[in-house]
Amino acid sequence: MDESKEITFNGTTHLTQQNRKQHHQAIVWRNVMLFGYLHLAALYGVLLMFTSAKIATTIFAILMYQVSSIGITAGAHRLWSHRAYKAKWPLRVILIIFNTIAFQNHVYEWARDHRLHHKYSETNADPHNANRGFFFSHVGWLLCRKHPEIMEKGRGIDMSDLLADPIVSFQKKYYKFLMPLLCFILPTMLPVYCWGESWANSWFVATMFRYTFSLNTTWLVNSAAHMWGGRPYDRFINPSENISVALLTLGEGWHNYHHVFPWDYKAAELGDYKLNMTTAFIDFFAKIGWAYDLKTVSADTVRKRVERTGISGRADTQLSWGWDDKDLPQSDREAATIINKQG
Repeated sequence: MDESKEITFNGTTHLTQQNRKQHHQAIVWRNVMLFGYLHLAALYGVLLMFTSAKIATTIFAILMYQVSSIGITAGAHRLWSHRAYKAKWPLRVILIIFNTIAFQNHVYEWARDHRLHHKYSETNADPHNANRGFFFSHVGWLLCRKHPEIMEKGRGIDMSDLLADPIVSFQKKYYKFLMPLLCFILPTMLPVYCWGESWANSWFVATMFRYTFSLNTTWLVNSAAHMWGGRPYDRFINPSENISVALLTLGEGWHNYHHVFPWDYKAAELGDYKLNMTTAFIDFFAKIGWAYDLKTVSADTVRKRVERTGISGRADTQLSWGWDDKDLPQSDREAATIINKQG
């Protein structure tokens, strides 16, 4: 039985996606087993961290987690998914290496799914639709086949900018060779040959724990930050300001703001570098000229949006995935502040 219902915002009628009958999505048992092993291995890695692993191995795992996180946050997310800033080729090379260490699929696929997530947020075309619950939006979406609407809407997402980027294309072409080397092989070998760690400790701590922990922190943006926290910028959407997620993800937890202004390179209005290390990373490279055209939002634009859709505002149904989206309101483009502009 289809329990969908119609709602009206600003004179436009919409069908609430969360109430539609869900399409059956077959479970991918290979992924279930792989993710099951990852989490069991990571738990064993935690035990080894406190019993037999060298402190250098634990520090190395933390540093690799930070590096791979930057590859997602500053790279796949703010640069390539949202075009929130531009980067010269040396910085793009650094970010593509960091991103490959993270192993969350190559940038092209990550950005396509993420643009869908913003364009069709919390509908069946959203790859990790939070309306389907915490587990699905956290990891369940990776354990089953994609919904047909994801495939259908995905074909309409403009990806020409990434196809034109030779660094993204290189990663995409050679990902099956680069990813195992950078994510698994080298992080396991380095502790063994550099400071005499055992192979078991190196595998379970520096590789399995580090990789699984980084996956879960990214997933928390899709799950926890869509369920818990304040919504000062748009109270009609579920993405929320979640400080815990912000701390774990180097600044990705200011999610209500981010879904309202996805093209802001800071992905936040407030908070210093302690709560948004990704912004500090981008600002550093802006100072040396490797990052430029940093797009952000003026205080006046934020205030107007809060008045429109915040505490006492009305729903705004126009969604965009980022700066180059044709559906980004012209008023937002005109009000944007572009830092370190070139060209």
